[in-house]
Amino acid sequence: MIIRTDFPYGTTHEDVRIPLPDGVELYARIWRPVTDEPVPALLEYLPYRLTDWTAPRDQQRHPWYAGHGYASVRVDVRGHGCSGGRPGDEYDARELADGVAVVEWLAAQPWCTGSVGMFGISWGGFNSLQIAALAPEPLKAIVTVCSTDDRYDNDVHYMGGSVLAVDMHAWAATMLAFASRPPDPRFVGDDWRRQWLERLEAVEPLVHTWLSHQTRDAYWRHGSVCEDYTAIRAAVLAVGGWHDPYRDTVLRLAEHLPPARVRGLIGPWSHQYPDRGLPPGPAIGFLQETLRWWDHWLKGADNGVMDEPLLRTWISDSHPPATVYDELPGRWVGEKAWPSASVIPVPYVFQGAPVDVASPQHTGLDAGRFFPFGNDADLPPDQREEDAKSACFEFPVGREEPVEILGRPSVTLRLRLDVSYGQVIARLCDVAPDGSSTLVTRGALNLSARRGRDRALPWPVGSYEDVTFELNGIGHAFAPGHRIRLAVSSAYWPWIWPRAGSEAGWTLDPAGSALTLPVRAGSAADGGIVFEAPEQAEPLGVVFPATLDEPRPERLVVRDVARGTWRLEVDPRYGGTRVFPDGLEYSEDAEEVYEIQDADALSARTFSRWRIRLHRPELGWDARVETRSEIVCDEGGFLTSNEVVCREGDEVVFHRTWERRLPRAAG
Repeated sequence: MIIRTDFPYGTTHEDVRIPLPDGVELYARIWRPVTDEPVPALLEYLPYRLTDWTAPRDQQRHPWYAGHGYASVRVDVRGHGCSGGRPGDEYDARELADGVAVVEWLAAQPWCTGSVGMFGISWGGFNSLQIAALAPEPLKAIVTVCSTDDRYDNDVHYMGGSVLAVDMHAWAATMLAFASRPPDPRFVGDDWRRQWLERLEAVEPLVHTWLSHQTRDAYWRHGSVCEDYTAIRAAVLAVGGWHDPYRDTVLRLAEHLPPARVRGLIGPWSHQYPDRGLPPGPAIGFLQETLRWWDHWLKGADNGVMDEPLLRTWISDSHPPATVYDELPGRWVGEKAWPSASVIPVPYVFQGAPVDVASPQHTGLDAGRFFPFGNDADLPPDQREEDAKSACFEFPVGREEPVEILGRPSVTLRLRLDVSYGQVIARLCDVAPDGSSTLVTRGALNLSARRGRDRALPWPVGSYEDVTFELNGIGHAFAPGHRIRLAVSSAYWPWIWPRAGSEAGWTLDPAGSALTLPVRAGSAADGGIVFEAPEQAEPLGVVFPATLDEPRPERLVVRDVARGTWRLEVDPRYGGTRVFPDGLEYSEDAEEVYEIQDADALSARTFSRWRIRLHRPELGWDARVETRSEIVCDEGGFLTSNEVVCREGDEVVFHRTWERRLPRAAG
């Protein structure tokens, strides 16, 4: 990592309040170059608190952009951080309208040329895409990182029409804790407590809404730009990582947006900006790469950025299974078009007699983290235990040449069910000569969604049907002498929430079943793709106090042999305790628990606990947030329980519980 201290421009920054049409003001921090000339503005817009939670990350990039001649602006959405108003649902119409108003306000400032770009990762990448689809005139270009164009089938709520137990629960619980944090009196003054209490009265567990929409209805179509790609007028640089759940969006945007206005980039990365150097690498000079994008689209520079291949991707070589990699072996390749003429679908036909598959309910404990963040236990370990609970079909790789794939594999399975519903999970693995099994990619299908995610269609009991679904996209080269393994299971906890009766599984008939791989031949665009070394602005100077406490394991699996119960305990490790240069002491502690019994789908349980403290000793300010969230499911529906307790010092200023039953209509 190169820490940059000299820039073409000196920089300054200020905190301002941006007025919205309804009178609410959003809190913003603006870094600007020291110049008398107007400059384009760059906007990062999300709820994660610019005065503390994202401050270290913000400091890495916003001053860097300002030093290169841009006004770089970080804004908290309504009801979060030090912004006014009350929190709402994620990406709701009000949030997006506010974002449009911010874009137009920036363009109207005397220090702005009138041209605006938006960028962000995850939430900030989502609303960059969604605001681009609303097409405010000043918004000329965006950089969207680890985001989705399909809120139903490529987000944290559902996968293949099935409830994503792992993040439907965990992220709803996280946002409940995050939305309950108070404004900071250092920035909002003595009115912070009134604003906090007003905000808390509006807080509602998001899981209530998410579980109320179990098929792809109008709720999920809102904000899903795949509904109408033509609405996006801004130029789009779409960025993802092969270890991030949102990477397929890059492929779809590269396919559906006009080539003159889109470029795609997929590296080996997790759910992180590609310059941060977090595993797996290699990291790239992402700020320099985006600067070329901004210079072309916001300043009119003829810098060759649109001469790059439409899609640049990392192809990983075969590698042993591990839960973390500093760097993966592989290479960069380029495709001039997507879909690419150099990628050919190649079927691998199954062989053998029909096989009954009734996977134990704890199949999936070695799935790894849904959102890898670069921690030591994020990625899936050796898959041999998972493979043993699945039906496996293998295809040898020749001794001379690798089999290189790029894109989304697909499977066609001929299945028979003796119940009216079920789920199927397919994992593509790279099996080395020593027998180790490395997960390459996977996909899932709720069989009631086999005719479309917008409906729930019972399976005709006792009948065979063919189902086809895609796995997540990947770039991978299976080494000569290895074996390509497709493993299919009827359970995948805690990623996929099971349903009573699904313990029976299904019968798979290899006749008529096949794996189709997107096999890639060498391309003229291969080679010559080089990125600069990553560089950032000077770090913020956050201190992480030493502690004598023994850290909890990141992922701990506990088996109760007598009860047949499996328990996964997760420490998400978002940040822990840190002290900011302005004196703020911020601490957070979170734990997630997922439990299930071997043969009982109704035993599934998720639990989350959060504790957050914000302390300013010089102001005598001490605010604490504690939350508890739990979901269980019976034959009729989901039962959710949530609790929020907020304290100022030792005084409880807010306490609320929610108990909700949500019918299980699909999912």
